[in-house]
Amino acid sequence: MPMINTDLVAEQNQQFKADLQQDYEALANKLSRQNIDIDTITARAQQFQVAVPSWGAGTGGTRFARFPGIGEPRNIFEKLEDCSVINQLVQCTGSVSPHFPWDVVSDFSELKQHADSLDLGFDAVNSNTFQDQPGQAVSYKFGSLTHTDSAVRELAVQHNLDCIEYGKAIGSKAITVWIGDGSNFAGQSHFQRQFERYLDSTKQVYAGLPNDWQMFIEHKMFEPAFYSTVIQDWGSNILAAMELGDRAKSLVDLGHHAPNVNIEMIVSRLIHFKKLAGFHFNDSKYGDDDLDSGSLHPFQQFLIFNELVDAEYRQQEGFDPAYMLDQSHNVTDPIESLMNSAIEVQRSYVKALLVDREKLYSLQDSNDALMAHNTLKAAFNLDVSPILAMARYRQGGAIDPLATYRTSGYRQAMGEQRPSNGHSGSGIV
Repeated sequence: MPMINTDLVAEQNQQFKADLQQDYEALANKLSRQNIDIDTITARAQQFQVAVPSWGAGTGGTRFARFPGIGEPRNIFEKLEDCSVINQLVQCTGSVSPHFPWDVVSDFSELKQHADSLDLGFDAVNSNTFQDQPGQAVSYKFGSLTHTDSAVRELAVQHNLDCIEYGKAIGSKAITVWIGDGSNFAGQSHFQRQFERYLDSTKQVYAGLPNDWQMFIEHKMFEPAFYSTVIQDWGSNILAAMELGDRAKSLVDLGHHAPNVNIEMIVSRLIHFKKLAGFHFNDSKYGDDDLDSGSLHPFQQFLIFNELVDAEYRQQEGFDPAYMLDQSHNVTDPIESLMNSAIEVQRSYVKALLVDREKLYSLQDSNDALMAHNTLKAAFNLDVSPILAMARYRQGGAIDPLATYRTSGYRQAMGEQRPSNGHSGSGIV
């Protein structure tokens, strides 16, 4: 059940088809000189998928204010409709990652049916123990899974177990656990005891996983705790994952690292030890900014995918990462930003496919630093837009998703159908 008229998409594509064919053939000729078959790369691009976060369909905010957009989704059913628009046009976002309790419904079979009708599946479910919910008996103000009070820890553990049950009902196979636990003052918390409580709590959640599920542990350097954070970096993350078991893995959010950290090297280490869960893709200038993916550091994103494609090329055991966007949209239409970001993540993947692996290995072995670097830059500097557009076109998507979306008038139509209820569609603010 496409949300945008398919005749409109076809009509829009007709305007761009001739130019796309010309650009595609020109790029094909260029790549053929490197013994690269463009159709093989395009087929790989068609297989690429990155999930959309349900909360990303709504307008986010800051600690100071939120500026709502028109026609924001007011519940998970409407969020799915917006997510289906994204996938209809870009054809690489076929699953949605829900967040509970924001997306809890009375009938999960109805939710699954609605997703099926929109040709969407569900990625990892996300728990929320960083907010107190209305009527909650105890507070997460001083922690959740690591709280000194066992009653608070029990509530947080039970919530995660509930999320697993919700996920089972909609066909998910993983739960992402992120906590805001930490401290704001030196001496406030006993670091070791706090981490012991975290491990004890997460072991209970891990024990509740179905046999075919995984637990994705997410780390974050700071915020809302500004002095210390319990799972503050990939070190604490992988230690916890190794303690819990084979199905616990480390999730990498690109905004959750200290400035100038070598994220691609962290990714390599996690792959090496079979502990890479996957990614929350976004971009960052100062901290956890949750900016559009590839908007500031496209080369870094490419270098990360260079490690990922290298693992694919080497057929490394246990390599099966989950890819998801995680962004906050304060000044743009969330649908437009998510489309742009999905395309940019796919772009990094395609460029990484163009790296001459054997040549790079040879240059690395001979310690030719400059030419090894230039081999990466040659792939990064190539404009692969015709490949991305052709991949979309061949799957029934839009050659120019943004132009087609704006022509459709979807946002304006939603503004009439979804009068504001005074709450954020994202759930965050």
